[in-house]
Amino acid sequence: MSIITQNSSPAVTPSVSKPLNQPLYALKFITCGSVDDGKSTLIGRLLVDSQAVLEDHLAGVQRQGETDLALLTDGLSAEREQGITIDVAYRYFATESRKFIIGDAPGHEQYTRNMVTAASSADAALVIVDATKLEWSKSNVILLDQTRRHSLLAKLLRVPSIVFVINKLDAVEDPTTAYKNIKNALTSFAIQAQIEVSAVVPISALKGWNVVNSKEHWCGYTGPSLISILERLPCTPPESQGTTTVCVQWVEKQHDSNRTDKGRRVLWGRVANGTLKVGDLVQVHPSGQSAKVAEIINAVRHSNDLSLGFAGQQVGVTLEREIDVSRGDWLVAKNDEISNHSIESQRQVTATLAWMDDEPLVKGRIYWALHGHQWVKAQISQIHHRLNILTLDEEPTETLETNAIGRVELIFKEPVLVKSFQDSRLMGAMILVDTASHKTSAALLVN
Repeated sequence: MSIITQNSSPAVTPSVSKPLNQPLYALKFITCGSVDDGKSTLIGRLLVDSQAVLEDHLAGVQRQGETDLALLTDGLSAEREQGITIDVAYRYFATESRKFIIGDAPGHEQYTRNMVTAASSADAALVIVDATKLEWSKSNVILLDQTRRHSLLAKLLRVPSIVFVINKLDAVEDPTTAYKNIKNALTSFAIQAQIEVSAVVPISALKGWNVVNSKEHWCGYTGPSLISILERLPCTPPESQGTTTVCVQWVEKQHDSNRTDKGRRVLWGRVANGTLKVGDLVQVHPSGQSAKVAEIINAVRHSNDLSLGFAGQQVGVTLEREIDVSRGDWLVAKNDEISNHSIESQRQVTATLAWMDDEPLVKGRIYWALHGHQWVKAQISQIHHRLNILTLDEEPTETLETNAIGRVELIFKEPVLVKSFQDSRLMGAMILVDTASHKTSAALLVN
């Protein structure tokens, strides 16, 4: 399977792609893009204009009589000293119709791993583009590498909604022409990369234009403001289809003297796929032992008031008989109606890999792979190709350097229960960790 299909039908629109019913859940989104594109300033503007900042906090980010909105998210001392974002900063705010969780991802290439971490659990990604850094007067605008890289990573990580936000248009001579040419470049790139774009919005994060309050007919744009778009974007749907699986995170022995089954072990974890029911027959991987589900415990209230555990939910599971289950094991329902499509343990997989280590990836090296909560050693047996983020061509290579995206083959030392990342964000994703330095070396998506 190709990472990018260049001759595919376009799926891009310059405004919100389709009307959506009002979501019930908080939207978790990230801001990404190149360094100094105004990501932190945009979040600061969202917080201030939605009245989510206390007066004393706002007074603390005054610089020479003016408010530095970026300081509302850049909390590390190194970030304030250098004027850059290093770590992912999460902030919370709400409008009358919805709650939001924002992740401010860094733009520097050396902190791409932090952006990947934030995007892996996001419902939406705002890819910020600084109009002043581009030759906006030309009809064939060339986008920055980091803009393309972050967009591709958001797409590979299955972020459901991607919004292109063209910032700093207040600082160019002809904002209408700039918006038109940059939007065309973004649309062409999105079509080529098969990225479905929810909207392309012109803004000025510094002045607040089109962020919370619309600036009518500015740049020839007549669509909704950015906050209006965010209020309509969908949350990531639960992966309710497929064989029911639970990733065991923690095993606890009960000590409640009021229970008749005192001493029974509880298997705490997240339902990765499907729906778990009391009475289901589950098989433990990798041991292969089976038992029926006796009880499902609500992880929030620690009460046994659940008869069903849904995909994405944190639950505690007790079994009708005691069998050996440890952290990192998987529980797989064997009596599903779709059990004939059950997943199997594999020792070899093909995967798309985003390399994030300072040391290049080379064929034959062994790394620790973290899948769910299971650690297993993995060897890079083959490097198929590297993706050229400028041309989107797949180029043959013997190694992958920092921030490269490529296709590799891995061999595990022990069987691993995996699914395609397209089918399961949890079961199809893992990270590689250097066995010597213990650095996170790569994010890996199973094909």
